[in-house]
Amino acid sequence: MKAIILAAGKGIRLEPITHTRPKPLIPVMNKPLLFHTLDAIKNADINDIFIVVSYLKEKIIEAIENYKAKNRVNIRIVEQEAPLGTGHAVKILEQYVDEPFILVYGDLYIDKKVLKKIVEKKPPIMSLTRVENPREYGVVVTRDDYIIDIIEKPSYEPPSNMINAGVYYLTPEIFHYLDKIKKSPRGEYEITDALKLMIKDNVKLSYIILEKDEWSEIGRPWDILSIHETLLRKLEQSRIMGEVEEYVKIKGPVIIEEGSRIRSGTYITGPVYIGKDTIIGPNSYIRPYSVVGDDVRIGNAVEIKNSVIMEHTRIQHLSYVGDSIICENVNFGAGTITANLRFDEKEVKVTVKGKRISSKRKKLGAIVGGYVKTGINVSLMPGVKIGAYSWIAPGAVVDKDVPKNTFLKIKIEYYYDKLPTS
Repeated sequence: MKAIILAAGKGIRLEPITHTRPKPLIPVMNKPLLFHTLDAIKNADINDIFIVVSYLKEKIIEAIENYKAKNRVNIRIVEQEAPLGTGHAVKILEQYVDEPFILVYGDLYIDKKVLKKIVEKKPPIMSLTRVENPREYGVVVTRDDYIIDIIEKPSYEPPSNMINAGVYYLTPEIFHYLDKIKKSPRGEYEITDALKLMIKDNVKLSYIILEKDEWSEIGRPWDILSIHETLLRKLEQSRIMGEVEEYVKIKGPVIIEEGSRIRSGTYITGPVYIGKDTIIGPNSYIRPYSVVGDDVRIGNAVEIKNSVIMEHTRIQHLSYVGDSIICENVNFGAGTITANLRFDEKEVKVTVKGKRISSKRKKLGAIVGGYVKTGINVSLMPGVKIGAYSWIAPGAVVDKDVPKNTFLKIKIEYYYDKLPTS
């Protein structure tokens, strides 16, 4: 059996995280999202895999070479030269597929056991999941054991709270229907349009429902926080592989990988994950649902709460990072603070593709792209995004998004009064 992973998308909704990495390489529990999908495919005893790439394809190819070096699996890379949609991405693989195959979107987290459960059934199968806001997705209507309709982002009250979960078990028959579809209103060929044609031809399309802890879409920045909250809740025991100095307090389940050092006076409350070769402390405070990547430095009097800190980042002095995503190779000047709560305590809004939308989170800090530098005493307001490679001048209060490759300066005016003379 073969598997296809669609990993060509640019991930605009995930900016600034995707300024420097394709979305399949976003780390989840310090491992690329794509590797979780590959592990699920391997667990289903599938060893013949195609990955469709485009945006930042070199980084995906490099990551795949590293994965292949540690796992016995046949992976072939196929480039989608133009961004023409999921249907087009599958169609270009027709020459390689002559038997039932698994298809997975590249921006999903799926539990390792999901695909094994799907391949035990008879194709064609589409995976579904239940959500609270189905209008934002492709809504799926079912009757008995089969799908009878797929409605893309309905403008009316959705007839169902079940949506397309982006995991399929299909037969080569799908290519016949891919030949018939036309471009969607957004100018792409959609795999779901081919499935709708199948349904009209009375092909029985069955489904499987994935539960919340089995599936998560990584579609917007705060989804990264949500999936880590779900996974960290599953931690039951600590695993300490690194060095823990005297006078460190650890409560709850905490993972500390090899090569890391927790320095004296640090307080860690799990569930928390800390990667390899990272140094934390002295006198740091790491609060629940935090994930700290490899080769990170968290220094004196720094507090991290419910945040993801990616590899090679430096937060050395007197900083607070709450409910935030800090990408790779970031350097925070002393006293840099991420505010995570509005004064009115309403849901934090974020600008995504030019529109202000609610994150549905009462607490959300900053989303800081890779290679960003801040000066001392910088304050980042709730929900702001800092583009990759940008610099923020000392003392700045940032309440609007900063584009990538920007130097944000502040204007300071000085007023002098003469001192009284004796």
